[in-house]
Parts: sequence; structure tokens; C-alpha cells
Amino acid sequence: MNVKIESSWKAVLQSEFDKPYFEAITLFIKEEKAKGKTIYPPGPFFFNAFNTTPFSELKLVILGQDPYHNPNQAHGLSFSVPKGIPPPPSLANIYKEIHIDLGLPIPQSGNLEQWAKQGVLLLNASLTVEANQPMSHSKIGWHIFTDAVIKTISEKKEKVVFLLWGSFAKSKLEFIDHNKHLILTAAHPSPLSAYNGFFGCKHFSKANEWLIQNGLAAIDWTIS
Repeated sequence: MNVKIESSWKAVLQSEFDKPYFEAITLFIKEEKAKGKTIYPPGPFFFNAFNTTPFSELKLVILGQDPYHNPNQAHGLSFSVPKGIPPPPSLANIYKEIHIDLGLPIPQSGNLEQWAKQGVLLLNASLTVEANQPMSHSKIGWHIFTDAVIKTISEKKEKVVFLLWGSFAKSKLEFIDHNKHLILTAAHPSPLSAYNGFFGCKHFSKANEWLIQNGLAAIDWTIS
């Protein structure tokens, strides 16, 4: 895999790209494509989260689990879909909570690039998936890579907000220095669990209050 990744990320992650597990990911995806399988997101978007949110500008992380596995949805940003695609159910609930928390209007667009360009890393634990096969690439090595990403952020950055929703995201707590960073946890925004503690969590206002207290610009959570 020819990794085209933003320069500040390349500087802190280069050692990962040289490891055997990463070579194994590359080989697996090449073999799957050779078999005629469809992989999401399209190749140029595998590292879209990193290319849209440089390491040097990162101040908040929203961790997802798996890319969308239906056509035209995944574009390398967790919870986000390209312009023109309706917001999926979890994202619709994220918008509802922002409306509850901050009073912002509920957007029509599901494209979260406006957040990413403000320093919000929209990271999925797996960066690829086979079409119509959820979690199909969760065991090919991506979790080793994205765990290393979380550890690198924790170690090399100061004052980052981590939003961890659901039990899978909370399992990454061990990789984050609680003394340096703000960690906010809640239920997952999925319709199956949003009423068990996601709605009312006020993570968006809490994150902004903490950023401002630490001399950083707040996130504009508006999507236009």
C-alpha cells in the first residue's frame, strides 16, 4: 500500500508503516481486491482522517469502530458521509445531542469535514471494510495501527479531548494519559443505545469549555 499521509502524521507514524503487521494489511487488501471484492472507503480515502486533520493541528478525537459498509457512504472520516448522502442513524443522533446541548440546528448534510478541518480527528479503529460485511477487516491489523495512533497522540500531544462512545471506544482508555488529556465517555449514539446515556451527555459543550480553559479555540460544531 502506498501510504499517502500528511507530513506531520508521517513524521510520528513512520515506524508503524515499516512493521510486518502493516505489510500484512497491505498484502491482505491487495489480495482481496484481486479477488474482485469491493473495499470501502475507496483507496484514496483510507487515510482521509489523517490528511484532513494534521497531527500538528489536532485537538479532539472522536473514535469510531468500523467504516460504513454500504455504497457511497464511507470516505475515511468516522461517522461522516460524503455530501449528498443522508446522515446515518448514529450521526443523526449525534446531531440531536448537539441540538440538545448547544441549541444548534440539525444539519441536512452528513459530511463532517468542517469539524475535521478544525482539529477534530474522526478516527475509525479499522480503516477499511468489505462491502456489505461489517467488521470484516477488524482482525487484519488495523487495530494495532490505530491503537498506536492513540498512544502516539497521548504521548506526543498536550491537552487533547477524547470522546469515547460505547464499550468498544472505552476499551481504548488504557492508551490515554488521563493527566494530560480530557476523556469524556458515554453510551454509543446508535439508536440501540443512545437513550442509555448518550443523549444528555453534553460532550460538545464540555469539550469546548475545556479547550477554552486551556487556551485553545473552541470547536464550531455547526455543519452547513
